[in-house]
Amino acid sequence: MAEQQQSTRSSRIARETNETDIQLSFNVDGTGISEIETDVPFLNHMLDLFTKHGQFDLQVKAVGDVDIDDHHTVEDIGICLGQTLREALGEKKGIKRYANVFIPMDEALAQVVIDISNRPHFEYRAQYPSQQVGSFSTEMVHEFLWKLALEARITLHVIVHYGQNTHHMIEAIFKALGRAIDEATTIDPRVKGVPSTKGVL
Repeated sequence: MAEQQQSTRSSRIARETNETDIQLSFNVDGTGISEIETDVPFLNHMLDLFTKHGQFDLQVKAVGDVDIDDHHTVEDIGICLGQTLREALGEKKGIKRYANVFIPMDEALAQVVIDISNRPHFEYRAQYPSQQVGSFSTEMVHEFLWKLALEARITLHVIVHYGQNTHHMIEAIFKALGRAIDEATTIDPRVKGVPSTKGVL
């Protein structure tokens, strides 16, 4: 279970299963520092970009059964990141809640729209020219994002409008994801309590 750290919007988790062993810490109000060690090199690269562009601090140490494939490791990191994000935000008082971010990466354009809603929902529109980036399967992007949205209990819409290079298209998603979460979790001094007429998120 994710564990919130005192007096800061951060959380850490240790999750061990028969398939993976993950230790992850996440600080919403960081400075873009990442320490990523997993058995999935392409995911390491994407998480580094996500951290830098979101101005988070993220530490991940993960080992998994990648001799089978990357699925369990990618999925479980998404689960852990989602749980720590949810825990770090606590009652979500004062946050902006929504964000809509477009990021170009050369010829590719990705859009990420977020509602920190406590209602998990995921929409994904992306068609890639290739099913692989190196040894990484592009279907793992969906798996990671869906588990992140589910465990963070956020509404997440991801749209790749166009692109020709699969690496560029996925990179644009992760950069946009970082910036969107950063914007949606930013404290707005005008917001009193939680940004909902229900009085709770």
